[in-house]
Formats: sequence, C-alpha cells, structure tokens
Amino acid sequence: ERGVAVIMIEHIMRAVMKYSERIVVLDAGKKIADGSPDEIVNNRDVERAYLGE
Repeated sequence: ERGVAVIMIEHIMRAVMKYSERIVVLDAGKKIADGSPDEIVNNRDVERAYLGE
C-alpha cells in the first residue's frame, strides 16, 4: 500500500501471523515455504519441520 517492505525475524508465531502479509519459512537456512499466513499455517513442509511427522 505504501511501497514499504519490512523484514521481521521472529520466532513468536502469533506476532508473525498478525503482522505479516507474506511469510518465508526457513529450516536450517533453506527456504521451505513462502506464502500468506493462511498458506503457511496449512503447509505440510512447515508442519513437518517444526512439529515433526
């Protein structure tokens, strides 16, 4: 809207989901997901990486 980008590095997922339009998820330095908060919440790769199989 204003043409401004902000990079936020955060581990508190409630804050990430509240303030982000787009999220990139890294696991061991490798990008495993990129999308909206809804897409990230429902992403199986993110679930496996952070919650296990």
